Amino acid sequence: MGFILPPYTPPDFSEPRLAQAPTVAFREVTCAGAAPENYHATSIYPEYLQIERGKWHLLMESRMDCVVVREEGGNLSVREFRHLMPGDMVALGRRDDGEDGIFVHTEAFSFPPYMTEKFAFRTRITRETSFSIDYDDLYDLLEHERLNGFVLWVLGPATVFDWDARQAFAALVQRGYVHGMLAGNALAVHDVEGALFGTALGQEIYSKRAAELGHYKHLDAINTIRRLGSIKKAIAQELIRDGVMRAVIDMGIPYVLAGSIRDDGPLPEVIADVYNAQDSMRTLARQATTVIALATQLHAIATGNMVPSYVVTENGSVRPVYFYSVDMSEFAVSKLTNRGSLTARSILTNVQDFVVTVERGLRRRYG
Repeated sequence: MGFILPPYTPPDFSEPRLAQAPTVAFREVTCAGAAPENYHATSIYPEYLQIERGKWHLLMESRMDCVVVREEGGNLSVREFRHLMPGDMVALGRRDDGEDGIFVHTEAFSFPPYMTEKFAFRTRITRETSFSIDYDDLYDLLEHERLNGFVLWVLGPATVFDWDARQAFAALVQRGYVHGMLAGNALAVHDVEGALFGTALGQEIYSKRAAELGHYKHLDAINTIRRLGSIKKAIAQELIRDGVMRAVIDMGIPYVLAGSIRDDGPLPEVIADVYNAQDSMRTLARQATTVIALATQLHAIATGNMVPSYVVTENGSVRPVYFYSVDMSEFAVSKLTNRGSLTARSILTNVQDFVVTVERGLRRRYG
């Protein structure tokens, strides 16, 4: 049958509670980086603000835990607190049922019954849960998104610790199933280490044998790239002939490597300032129609906080954003599905097996 986007049902603004709702109030920011009292905090759901009587405006690019700013000309933007400046006009109101001129639309999409039953708020997913239908749905979704969406992958280093998984993800990139990538220093370091030495943290990525002086391998990889100046230059010199970083750079896929306090090196491409990294991540998150996070709890949660449950397309239609969290840890995947979004789905498995299975399944189903 293939993948079909669920229809979006806008609110009925003729209902008495909405028809009689006031217009939303705004108050000026007086202190940089701080919102006025009684600010409205955004959610993951579609939100409408009544700016003029009878004129409700949908937030076009939202993000949870931010504020709404009325720009010059009347447009509404969703902004992080740290980007607020004196003079900005911030929407006020803590009631999201229309009483403050703000309506949060939590029943926007018509999902299949099995999704609304199985993935309701705080439904527990365990290792005993069956995931066959999740894989089948994901294959159809990815094929649809390859041509019609923006698939953003959030990768932990475990993705490249296995020979088959590393090759499989590179194949996904080359076949058009990856439109953006978010990761940290470790993912790139160990992918480069695999290309240069065939190891990850000093262990051969196919045989799992410990290499001689293996504890130096990832440091040698970092040092090599830092000496050359970039991963791209190492690719140009044919030092890096395979792997994930080679694939995304060769295909021109945008990526962000966000640094952390525990990084070795780091590689030259890593963004060391956490808020600059967050801004760069959000640039890609804004475009995402599907997000797949693999074994990286902190990056997955960070991305989840940036991605709403919907996106407004270029033709003005509203569609859901799908979010898959894949991990061996029940706690890690629950952190995202507990956001309450029916589009957030969990698969409990080894991410290396997941990547190989997805690449093989897509190849068999769609060639």
